Amino acid sequence: MTTRPPSRGGAGRKGSGTGATKRPGRGPGPAGKSPFGAKGAFGTKRPFRNAKGPERERTGPRTSALDAAQRAAAMRGEADKRAPWRPGDAPEAETAFEPTPERVRSPRPEVTEEAPRRARAPRTESAAGPVEGPTRREQRAAASATLASGVQTLTVEEDEAGMRIDRFLTTRFPQLPFTRVQSIVRKGELRVDGKRAKPNDRVEPGMNVRVPPLKLEATGERPRSAARDATDADFIRSLILYEDAEMMILNKPFGLAVQGGSGTVRHVDGLLEALTGKDGQKPRLVHRLDKDTAGCLIVAKTRLAAATLAKSFRSRSARKVYWALTAGVPRVHQGRISTYLAKEEPTDADARMRVAQHGDEGASHALTYYAMVDNAAQKVSWLSLKPVTGRTHQLRAHAAHIGHPIVGDPKYFSIENWELPGGIQNRLHLLARRIVIPHPRTGKPVDVTAPLPPHMAQTWNLLGFDASRYDPIVEAPEA
Repeated sequence: MTTRPPSRGGAGRKGSGTGATKRPGRGPGPAGKSPFGAKGAFGTKRPFRNAKGPERERTGPRTSALDAAQRAAAMRGEADKRAPWRPGDAPEAETAFEPTPERVRSPRPEVTEEAPRRARAPRTESAAGPVEGPTRREQRAAASATLASGVQTLTVEEDEAGMRIDRFLTTRFPQLPFTRVQSIVRKGELRVDGKRAKPNDRVEPGMNVRVPPLKLEATGERPRSAARDATDADFIRSLILYEDAEMMILNKPFGLAVQGGSGTVRHVDGLLEALTGKDGQKPRLVHRLDKDTAGCLIVAKTRLAAATLAKSFRSRSARKVYWALTAGVPRVHQGRISTYLAKEEPTDADARMRVAQHGDEGASHALTYYAMVDNAAQKVSWLSLKPVTGRTHQLRAHAAHIGHPIVGDPKYFSIENWELPGGIQNRLHLLARRIVIPHPRTGKPVDVTAPLPPHMAQTWNLLGFDASRYDPIVEAPEA
């Protein structure tokens, strides 16, 4: 004889007719609520119906997650601490639960070395005051270890606002070669807020940067020689044209690279390691100059100063003046050069730039004002240049575009049967002569002028050019 199982829902539970009811919390909406809200379909208030008892108003759960947490804290003897999930001033929440004697458990034994328990998170405060956090060097080391182990997500901080995505990675992982960083971005392996990043994209505070897993060689802290550090530090200090607590401007010599690359061992970025402070803060490059271009190079001493100075370059608040020796004499002594420039080899970081058309892949607008200061026998000219934009090789490509390439330029000088005047060295005659930029803290302009490098000073003396002569480029427009 078979029997039917007892009903589980009381009267009216069968089927889906008009008399059927559902248990609270089993519908598509929130637990214990009607899909029509607090009232029924026809506007009458519907009480919560219990199949085994009288009808009563729905009052929700008798305890909340907060109550449970407070009860657990009281059982551990921590009732005097702040209530979880309620930061700020909420004294009534801290004493909302008074445990009864029969529910209070004996306190847990203290953690000892003989009986180690689960490791607790380090506290950020103590009775004596705040505990100092890790230094920048320790943070970079921890980030490097995470990077080598697998995928991670980095959060952009306030003082990293406006940084290029490739510079952001280079700052976070200084041991990662810049060419490798460019490869990661170019292949689309980097994501910013879930979107594929481009090398010139800028990061803003709060953005999430997803870094792919990388296999780095397990190398420890690179041993540094105290004597070498002292030598490098003395060399860098000998180049300083201006310095304060926030920034310094160096007179970069001809032939010294700004950053490392293939086959480049000695460069400004590496030499700045010798000036790293005790807190791990290393001076940071704000912009770049070509290896063979001499003159003013800005270096920030703090990350915040670097971000502020970089914004000045992007907003074109910085004013730059370059001097160059060019072949021939321009027919128009003062003019404006406006073109689009693109790399001949997009994957080569140091590729030659070509004049492109608007809309071409990788083409960017470039604008330069020029003025002839003097010339020698109609054979060479002393040009003063004011770049409005800051494209790669902009001045060298623009000088070649108007038919007067810079003397000693191995990439863009292509005049046939042109002989170098006697006594002039076959080196790039291009100098970042002067820079004016708002100070990162005060906003007041910092105006610095660099002297001629030795090979250009020799040429100026040979041709009879007076370096103190009035420079008409200062009257050129700023845009």
